[in-house]
Amino acid sequence: MKIQIINGPNLNLLGIREPGVYGNKSFEGYFTELKDKYKNIELEYFQSNVEGELINKLHEVGFSFDGIILNGGGYTHTSVAIADAISGINTPVVEVHVSNIYAREEFRHVSLTGKNCKGVLTGFGLDGYRLAIESLLAG
Repeated sequence: MKIQIINGPNLNLLGIREPGVYGNKSFEGYFTELKDKYKNIELEYFQSNVEGELINKLHEVGFSFDGIILNGGGYTHTSVAIADAISGINTPVVEVHVSNIYAREEFRHVSLTGKNCKGVLTGFGLDGYRLAIESLLAG
């Protein structure tokens, strides 16, 4: 099984940025833990702060991977283009948010991308990525 994790803008700062909201662990460190836990799965990781690069990655893996875990960051609430990219691919996508977007500013309560995803996990911290893997394994 091949699963691609795609993180959007500012998620390269996990562990540094607003630790009260996002925690103090880097995503790279957490990703190593995921790879150790799921040795039978080919996990790949991509992060970009650029909307078009996220869309290109969705197109690149969206017909050959078994699952995609997407944390679109702020683009979740603004990007019709990423929502369209998700609807245009065959690979199931699970949307993940480290913080609970419904407990934050009102503009974060709307996910333009979530309706095109298999499901949405929000507010479970980095563990949301593990939960997303489990949901993809369950089919």
